Amino acid sequence: MAPHARAVLLLTAVVAAPAARSADVCPVPPAPTPPGALFEHIDASDHRIHIESDAATLGADGDAAVSGRVLVLQDARRVAADQVTYDRRTGRITVKGAVEFEDPKLRIESDAGDYDQVGGADFGDASFQLLNRRGRGYAREIKVHPGGQVSLDQVRYTTCPAGNEDWTLHAASIKLDTARQQGDARSAYLVFKGVPLFYTPYLSFPLGSQRQSGLLYPNFAHSGNNGYSIGIPYYFNLAPNYDLTLTPGVMSARGVDIDGQFRYLTAASHGQVDTTVLPNDSQTHSGRNYFHVTDVTDFSRHSRVGFDVASVSDSNYFQDFAVGSAQTSVTYLERTADYRYYDNVWRISAQLQNFQTIDIAVGSADRPYSRVPRIDAAALWPLAGTGLEMALNSEAVNFLRDVGPTGVRLNLAPELRWSQRAAGYFFVPAVGWQFTQYDLRNVGAGAPSTPTRSLPYGRLDTGLIFERDSGATGQRSETLEPRIVYSYVPYRNQDNLPIFDTALPDLNITDLYRTNRYVGYDRVGDANQLSMGLTTRLFDHADGRQYLSATLGQIRYFTQPRVTLPGEAPASYGASNIIGQVAVTAYRNWSVKMDYQWNPYSSKTEKSEVSMQYRPDLARMVNLGYRFQHGVLDQWDGSFAWPMARHWNVVGRLVYSIIDRQTIEQVAGIEYSSCCWRFEVVQRRYLAKRSTVVNQPGALDTSIAVQLELLGLSNVGRPAGSFLQRSISGYSAVNPTP
Repeated sequence: MAPHARAVLLLTAVVAAPAARSADVCPVPPAPTPPGALFEHIDASDHRIHIESDAATLGADGDAAVSGRVLVLQDARRVAADQVTYDRRTGRITVKGAVEFEDPKLRIESDAGDYDQVGGADFGDASFQLLNRRGRGYAREIKVHPGGQVSLDQVRYTTCPAGNEDWTLHAASIKLDTARQQGDARSAYLVFKGVPLFYTPYLSFPLGSQRQSGLLYPNFAHSGNNGYSIGIPYYFNLAPNYDLTLTPGVMSARGVDIDGQFRYLTAASHGQVDTTVLPNDSQTHSGRNYFHVTDVTDFSRHSRVGFDVASVSDSNYFQDFAVGSAQTSVTYLERTADYRYYDNVWRISAQLQNFQTIDIAVGSADRPYSRVPRIDAAALWPLAGTGLEMALNSEAVNFLRDVGPTGVRLNLAPELRWSQRAAGYFFVPAVGWQFTQYDLRNVGAGAPSTPTRSLPYGRLDTGLIFERDSGATGQRSETLEPRIVYSYVPYRNQDNLPIFDTALPDLNITDLYRTNRYVGYDRVGDANQLSMGLTTRLFDHADGRQYLSATLGQIRYFTQPRVTLPGEAPASYGASNIIGQVAVTAYRNWSVKMDYQWNPYSSKTEKSEVSMQYRPDLARMVNLGYRFQHGVLDQWDGSFAWPMARHWNVVGRLVYSIIDRQTIEQVAGIEYSSCCWRFEVVQRRYLAKRSTVVNQPGALDTSIAVQLELLGLSNVGRPAGSFLQRSISGYSAVNPTP
């Protein structure tokens, strides 16, 4: 009786475990019973049927009837029952009474069934469980075919744990192909919390993580601009390396639309095409569409081609169909195509670039130039044994626009530098020459068509790096890094040069040490100045993690800069604003970043930005931010995600403009997560259109997104979680269960 006792104990453990689990606890999918643990004496190469029981009767014709808790084993399949009858002529086994069937992917419990020698099985009124994923249910009849196919009639299926059927899929028939990891249901309807959600004559769903073609669940949403909307996506798994999703839908306030997304990946390239088409908007009585395509292709180890092209049908598209203030504030859509080559000496880029202007308030004379083409080439030649380096930066651009001067600009900047670097210091003096030549069209009367500019420049960049151990046990390293950059550029009158792509950037830590204060080659600022900065950092010895970084810097002018852009006031002080930057990370769940710019002559803050995050774990976070730029911006930004109770999570965000005296964006949402489903409702109220009247609020739009995700099946609704990840810093759609 020892073999029988051992088998009974193993079966009891397997069957009893699910009943002991609480519905609130996410169960781990059970593993199949190792056949070797039941019949250790059977050779793995033996494919015959083996039967063990308490009692057996063998007929003269070779038929057998066994009883008393019978175990049948063949390869990795196992059947347990109270009574087993074996027909020698057909090789079929009939089982009755507390029947349990198991193979590596499926477990079935029934009162009666048949099992044949080639691996097929048939059970009636049976419950089943998928062993390689969360999936279980009941069927009036279950047929197990050789090769891993399972046919079920009159089925009820769910991925919820035992004792919990929050959602169930009912179907006239389901076919499970465990080899292809695919399920197909006929005449199926979905019930959630006792409420039927929808019916479909056919439904395909995955049994694993593999992609497969099939109808996905509908998207539901509502907004003030578009009314109620529904979309029904269909996924085409065209090949292992490319796929397509088409989503036809309808908006009650606008009409029928279709969304499409095509993705591809090859050994040398990857890309994506997104498009939305609304053939006839009932509000504007016109067609509306959006198109965006990206691609990156590597031709060799040294060359790459890429393009990023976006287009919309009209300037109001984002105001009408955006899902947040970040999209409604889009001013331009960029279209670029570029070729890049790089080796040990050269970095070459050839680019085509233009823009679609979205904001109609931007006049023709203020719109950006198209650069078709722009060719940039940079090279670096070390002179062996001398410490000297020869460098070249060059650019040739053809600028096009309907209004204003157009033409070609050529810029050459050869440079000679001496680079000396060691563990505690660096010393890099450099001298160079900047030459610029234009070939212009559409210039004003009396203006030169081929102006030039030529000037030398010099720079000395040097600094020290001090380091010491820090912390109670010396577990950290603290650095002190003073740095100075002296720059000299003589004055050249450049008023006769056009402005194609040149601007004065905001002063920051990077621009503090630049020789030319402008970006773009239409202006080269004169300079006789000293940039001074002091940085300190705090690192962990064990993993190199940075806890603190702080920098303070300023530019001192020995000669007042005279070169300006049109409309720019010349500098009137002997020094720049004082800038500071502090970043604290990973300190007792707190992270803080601050950028500050202060005018020492007017004693006023010119610009500041502070962001703070408290995040004790993945599910809990609070963000608080403040952005200020004198006369331009004054905003508070707060957001959070926090579990409020078991399974429940709340999220929110508020962006408020003090200057405009109105809310820019407001987000409020609630989430519920359990083992087998996740529900999310997110309400958004955002600035869709700014007012053209001073001190008048802009137009706000409100939308509501609903997402129901049935774990192990699919999801229903727009991907609200992806919006929250963009809107709330650090947000992650995790189960908030403690």
